[in-house]
Amino acid sequence: MQTILGGGGVIGTELAISLRDFTDKIRIVSRNPKKVNETDELMSADLSRRNEVFKAVEGSEIVYITIGFDYNLKTWKEKWPTFMQNVIDACKKFHSKLVFFDNIYMYDQNYLGNMMEETPINPVSKKGKVRAKVAEMITDEFGKGQLMALIARSADFYGPKNDNSALVIMVFDNFKKGKKANWFARVDKIHNYTFTPDAAKGTAILGNTPDAYNQVWHLPTTSSRLLGIQWIDLIAKEMNVKPKYMVMPIWLMGIIGIFVPVIKELKEMAYQYDRDYFFNSTKFEKKFNFKPTSPIDGIQEIIKSM
Repeated sequence: MQTILGGGGVIGTELAISLRDFTDKIRIVSRNPKKVNETDELMSADLSRRNEVFKAVEGSEIVYITIGFDYNLKTWKEKWPTFMQNVIDACKKFHSKLVFFDNIYMYDQNYLGNMMEETPINPVSKKGKVRAKVAEMITDEFGKGQLMALIARSADFYGPKNDNSALVIMVFDNFKKGKKANWFARVDKIHNYTFTPDAAKGTAILGNTPDAYNQVWHLPTTSSRLLGIQWIDLIAKEMNVKPKYMVMPIWLMGIIGIFVPVIKELKEMAYQYDRDYFFNSTKFEKKFNFKPTSPIDGIQEIIKSM
């Protein structure tokens, strides 16, 4: 049995599809789970409760964490460390392998121009400190030889039916509504994105590769070094609209955040847009001979899904 904790989101759904290449025994766990594959086993659970985490993990060979808690600092501080400890404890009890789908919030902001698995951990944001803590909980366990685990890290992601992607919300959705695209901080900086089907395939491959464990991996991500303005231009061209856009400076995010909670939460992460942001997945690509989806192909897939 391979179990997905938090299977209702875009990554969990794509992961369930990708896992079919390895098993027909897939358990999807969330508050209101839905089948992705005909043979999926569904388990309704409140994963903030320790006993329900243990029930979800029991009988699992591999456990994937793709859960996404509400995007606010208070919730992250309250839920992430406790949830992670419960999952670690359950995996150790039932001898399950653990795969954590992670982001890059913990990386030192001075190294975003070429992020690799060895990039220094030095979070500047409060959310980044939470993510650094939960990642360290896992690396400490496999460093001591007490848990078989790996961290599968993704850049900012985009993809079909992805309502939580900043790129989709700011550019695709706005163009579809006849509005100008939005961008944070600066459009003249590099920013590459992980395509969600690639992220899911990569996570499934790693989970089912024995010698991939006890390591950190960057999931396959385009090596195209597109600037923000180039993303906007490409998307506009494919959607057959004019590439009009507005840039939201960081200081303005602070003002708008007084009235719009999600902007307030995003403001501390805006440093990712005021400098080059390049996520390097060479390690994965070489190991598995994997070619990430190109920006143009990814853009076309999203437009088809819209």
